[in-house]
Amino acid sequence: MTEHGRQPVERQLPTEEARDLISLVRELAEREIAPRAAEEEAAGRFPRDLFRLLSDSGLLGLPYPEKFGGGDQPYEVYLQVLEELAAARLTVGLGVSVHTLACHALATFGTEEQRTEHLPDMLGGGLLGAYCLSEPASGSDAASLRTRAVRDGDDWVLNGTKAWITHGGVADFYTVLARTGGEGPRGVTAFLVPGDAEGLSAAAPERKMGMNGSPTAQLHFDGVRVPDARRLGDEGQGFTVALAALDAGRLGIAACALGVAQAALDEAVAYVAERRQFGRPIGDFQGLRFMLADMATQIEAGRALYLGAARRRDAGLPYAKQAAMAKLFCTDTAMRVTTDAVQLLGGYGYTVDFPVERYMREAKVLQIVEGTNQIQRVVIGRHLVGPESR
Repeated sequence: MTEHGRQPVERQLPTEEARDLISLVRELAEREIAPRAAEEEAAGRFPRDLFRLLSDSGLLGLPYPEKFGGGDQPYEVYLQVLEELAAARLTVGLGVSVHTLACHALATFGTEEQRTEHLPDMLGGGLLGAYCLSEPASGSDAASLRTRAVRDGDDWVLNGTKAWITHGGVADFYTVLARTGGEGPRGVTAFLVPGDAEGLSAAAPERKMGMNGSPTAQLHFDGVRVPDARRLGDEGQGFTVALAALDAGRLGIAACALGVAQAALDEAVAYVAERRQFGRPIGDFQGLRFMLADMATQIEAGRALYLGAARRRDAGLPYAKQAAMAKLFCTDTAMRVTTDAVQLLGGYGYTVDFPVERYMREAKVLQIVEGTNQIQRVVIGRHLVGPESR
């Protein structure tokens, strides 16, 4: 595998502590994550040891309170950490984003007792989480989910199937949305389900075009019994819990997308500086320079967009519209930039000897997860002109 070293990104960081944190992440990514990425993705190996290392380094709970084992970092900083991790390997960056998403319901809607009991292990105890909303027949229409939880004394009994679950079968805990009442969003409740719960099983991982090191699988709930003490939020509040988590999660996907795009740009810049045709480096040709300029401009614009949304979140301002815009723009940018990177490398870009073909395959899924980009346009449109009349 031929892979050029990445150029450090000029980052807007609010404190000296944040600058030190980014330096630590870059060093860890260059030493522990990037060298293994190509081989393990090709082999479909999940790097569980890297997530333990990230946990030991305090990187699995960055945006959560320090008193529960988190890092007390603003989202503005956490997202730039995600970008650095995703640039080294999307399986790792996206995995941290999914773990953060899985912790969100407990951290935001859990009781003080629940957070004290569970969050320290989830944020710094080596555990890995997953988020269970989608189902085989319930994707973009998440409110139509069919997995059901029925009250039985002090317990709830869960039956149903979840689909497209990142970390499915390898996670230590799952944040699960299940139907406890009637149809529609008001009948949904959130639960914290242990990964080793009796009656919980995972199907074989999906065979995907990219991110083969990250397992994506269906989860089957066959009479899974969960104490009421593991219910997150009020009964029937689950859809509100889910949407709040998704707003934050979309910013994580935006940051990961720009990590992949930046890695592809770095590879393309290094290649055109070395490759010679017609007696000179191909980087001398204006047409290629224009492509690189467009790629770099799109990345900078996307970074400004996700950071602006993150700062709104950190300030306690509404940010759902901006999160949808960031997810939409950054993931579309990743697809364009990685496709152009393959083109700039020519035939070499189409081979596995260079990483840009992997970046292109990985970028595609980012336009789908955490709400497709068509759904993001629906969300943005509703913020602009209100709900559809029907």
